[in-house]
Amino acid sequence: MSAPVIRADGLSKVYGHDRGVADLTFEVGEGEVFGYLGPNGAGKTTTIRLLLDLIRPSSGRIELFGSDVRRAGMRRSRRSKE
Repeated sequence: MSAPVIRADGLSKVYGHDRGVADLTFEVGEGEVFGYLGPNGAGKTTTIRLLLDLIRPSSGRIELFGSDVRRAGMRRSRRSKE
């Protein structure tokens, strides 16, 4: 069994007194189809922004293809400037 393509573990994002995402944990394996559904205000867009490293989590960890998103984001930034 290979490592998950996407892994979110205890992911939270807090905006002042409001929570965008609260303690979200999930995995998506290679070849899986994953639907991310919920009502308005459920945190879907916030989660995607966290996965893309456009915003930083208040707590928790995100891995894409086995690499920490925050560390990989820094490497991508350095490469794009060269």
